[in-house]
Amino acid sequence: MAEPQPLFDYVGHLPECPTWSEEEQALYWADIIEGEIHRYHPRRGEHQVLQFPEEVGCFALREKGGFIVALRNAIWLTDARGLLTHKVCDNPSNPQLARFNDGGTDRDGRFYAGTFWAPGDYNGALLVRVDNDLTPHVIQSDILGSNGLAFSEDKQWMYSSDTPNNVIYRTPLDAQGEPGAREIFRQFSESEGSPDGAAVDVEGCYWSALYDGWRIARFSPQGERLEEYRLPVRCPTMVCFGGSDMKTLFITTTRENMDAQETAQYPLSGAIFTLPVSVAGVKKRAFIER
Repeated sequence: MAEPQPLFDYVGHLPECPTWSEEEQALYWADIIEGEIHRYHPRRGEHQVLQFPEEVGCFALREKGGFIVALRNAIWLTDARGLLTHKVCDNPSNPQLARFNDGGTDRDGRFYAGTFWAPGDYNGALLVRVDNDLTPHVIQSDILGSNGLAFSEDKQWMYSSDTPNNVIYRTPLDAQGEPGAREIFRQFSESEGSPDGAAVDVEGCYWSALYDGWRIARFSPQGERLEEYRLPVRCPTMVCFGGSDMKTLFITTTRENMDAQETAQYPLSGAIFTLPVSVAGVKKRAFIER
């Protein structure tokens, strides 16, 4: 069985939102705490960093070039250099208490961004969707920490997780992509780790990074655990598929809230790992503006 290997000699603070550009054959990711978006071209070994004025919760590549990015206070359109060009909407949560977190695009190129309720005293986070005409909608609430967003290739299901509450949900989608009532896909015990960022493969299986669980896992459409891969670090944060055949899994990890002893013992905390897998992933759509 293949084992995850570091992509290159990089260690971040809170890497998240890995996104593969098929056109560029390059990997993008955010470092939320550092307010950065990174780009790495594996074949050429090129690493570039774009700096933003606030935490970068999540982002997506735009069909027109540049990014749509969820910063702490608002969602913005940017150019390819990261320059903020158009504010889409303010953070509908209280931005002092809930920054944006996990997000991405659906099969129709709409952008989703969830928030993370920092006080932790109740489920105060939200999931926001930005439509192709840039209209924002709050589509789900009753969340403590929004994560794990992924969409089935047949457009039938939206998956999401609530990391602090140790649960993965799935939500049926109608023909227009509007969500129905969410249901529990899988509930986790504390010993299993907490479901964080995720991706879906072409067989309809859901791959989840198990934060505080030392591993990633693949689940069938019925929620059965099919495979798992152990990591040399405690906290993976998200996965995405990429590579020329979409059979490379990229795994972000973090060293957030780790003391010097843990980072010395596990120096790859915050690194990005690669893992060859036998099934291709579903390609992410760029954000489409109409």
